[in-house]
Order: sequence, then structure tokens, then C-alpha cells
Amino acid sequence: MTATTPSPAATSLTTVTLEAADPEAAHRFHTAFGVAEHVRVRPSTADSTGFRGFTLALTVSGPATVDGFLDAAVSAGATVLKPAAKSLWGYGGVVQAPDGTIWKVATSAKRDTGPATGRIDELVVLLGVEDVKAVRRCYVERGLTVAKSFGGTYAEFASAGSGPLKLAVYKRRALAKDLGVPAEGAGSHRVVLGGAAGPFTDPDGFVWETVLPLTATPS
Repeated sequence: MTATTPSPAATSLTTVTLEAADPEAAHRFHTAFGVAEHVRVRPSTADSTGFRGFTLALTVSGPATVDGFLDAAVSAGATVLKPAAKSLWGYGGVVQAPDGTIWKVATSAKRDTGPATGRIDELVVLLGVEDVKAVRRCYVERGLTVAKSFGGTYAEFASAGSGPLKLAVYKRRALAKDLGVPAEGAGSHRVVLGGAAGPFTDPDGFVWETVLPLTATPS
């Protein structure tokens, strides 16, 4: 037998937990959508109105896979915010889950080179913030490493391990515009981020909790 104990690792985002009034319904949606293994759900009745300030963005291999995920989301009850379409950067669309979470599914490919798959290459937790530089500095002080940065517009942080989960921050109004929703919103973000950097709350009110990686050790 083996026992699991926390071990040090590069500080990064390791879990994302969505808060929903009906967590069982949210889990059913995630299962039908194909993302259940990547997100956690917990109950919450905290007030939340308008834009919650973030999106979960799936990066996949091609347009057919984008369409597959979006069709599955709509069949499970999601509302289309932006129909899938080609853009300067590729192909993608945006939906809002019944629990209010906004999901974007996109690919950099403008044509398919093979059949659709259910594979997620990246799941990016993209936070909309007022001051990218201030949030980037806050996260660096907490031990996260910047992987990409474009001044005061966008920053992406390095991931640890081989999983698809990544963290990035973007200007809030620019993110809302990209998602096709008004930027105004108030109350709970309804998302909790997990990693060794926690617990803390960042300048825009996004909450982190401590989640240490587990490794198997002989018992």
C-alpha cells in the first residue's frame, strides 16, 4: 500500500472550484459537456449579479471539436452568447452554463485536419481584472511564475505538471467584450482557485485556497 503526503512543487494553479446553488445539476452539466474531471463544484447561495469577472476557456484541436463541445453544452442547457465562428485567431464560440459560468471553446486552427475528438488541450482560467500589472505583481509575490506578459493588457502564469489547467489575467472590460456580455457585475465571483499559494484574496476579489499537491510514498 501507499500513502499520500504533500510535497513541494512549483507554485501554480492546481484546482478550480465553481460555486453553484445546485451543485448536483452543475455536475450533471459538466459531465454532459465533457469537463467534469477538470472542475470541482461546491454549494453556494452568495449573491452574484451580472458578469462574474472570469471565463473558463477550452483550447481544442480543431473546429469540429469546438462544435462538438458547444453542441454538448447547448444540449445540456447552456445558452449561446457567441455562436461559433472564424476569427483572426482561429475558430470559437461562447456559451453560458445553467449555473451562470461562462465557457469559451476555441482553436487556433481554421480547418480540420482530422475527425472531432473530445480532448481538451488546455483549460485556461481567465480572470478579468482592473489592473493587470497589480495582479501580476501580487501573484509573483505569492510564488507564481509569469510565462507570458503583454504589458498592462494580459499575463499568463506557468503551470506545474502535465494537466491542462492554466491561469491567465486580462483586462476586465476587454474580456467582457470578447465574451459578448456587459462588463458590469457585483457580488461573488462564484469561483475559488486552489494552489500552494493560498489562502489569500487577490486585488479583484478572487479567492484562493490552499491545495497542496499529493505524491505517493511507500508506507
